[in-house]
Amino acid sequence: MLNPSVEDLMSLTEAEKRRLDEEGFLVLDGFMGTDLLARLRAQVEQVLAVEGERAGVEFKLEEGCQRLANLADKAEIFREAIVLPRLLPYVRHVLGPDIKLSSLHARSVNPHGAGAQPLHADMSAVADERGYWVCNTVWMLSDFTADNGTLRVIPGSQRWRRLPQQELADPRADHPAQVLVTGRAGAVVVVNAHTWHAGTANRTDHPRTAMHAFYCRRDRPQQQYQKRLLRPEVQQSLSAELRDLLALDDPLNDQVSAELAVRSGFLK
Repeated sequence: MLNPSVEDLMSLTEAEKRRLDEEGFLVLDGFMGTDLLARLRAQVEQVLAVEGERAGVEFKLEEGCQRLANLADKAEIFREAIVLPRLLPYVRHVLGPDIKLSSLHARSVNPHGAGAQPLHADMSAVADERGYWVCNTVWMLSDFTADNGTLRVIPGSQRWRRLPQQELADPRADHPAQVLVTGRAGAVVVVNAHTWHAGTANRTDHPRTAMHAFYCRRDRPQQQYQKRLLRPEVQQSLSAELRDLLALDDPLNDQVSAELAVRSGFLK
């Protein structure tokens, strides 16, 4: 397992740490820059076009959306993004130093398409005796507005150690404490994925697209078992840093990820 550098662990501001600790999410405006944003957009569009009706079949499909899964296998730019040194300190602040990629997906909400998702925690995860074990990063490839299917979050709910489906009569209904997370394309939202959250309905004439780089603690299962999904030629081409982040040489990951039953917080 590769050790994070001291510089990585020290790179968050105190205000960013407080926001993640107290509210459970943080918006990093302009994180991607224009070049990375353009490359990710183009690659997602290309994979959607190539896969057509089979897009997302490696994971789960969602009505009213186009989904892509297993993106670490599908282009170099995706592998570059998940290991960005500027990103991982935020993930480690939530999960601790020992992390791995859990899955890499994209989700495009069709115009006038999907209704609101139910509030959920990713993988139906509840913090354990060691603390938090799931953290998602939502890469805004489109502007996120109040009307186009943005993310809603219940600030502070990551500390409750309960799941919304256990507490709410209707997890799809508006919640009195919810906040809509809006921003310009190029931002990345870091979400403690125990925080109750959900996508909202897209009521506009344009799709709303995001990439989801989802991380977990080393001792917990991956949402998608990367060793099984990545083609041998891709695995052979990877740097030591990427092999470590994908847990390709980790016997514990082989044990906990190979036969996982619960993969999604709400998709069946």
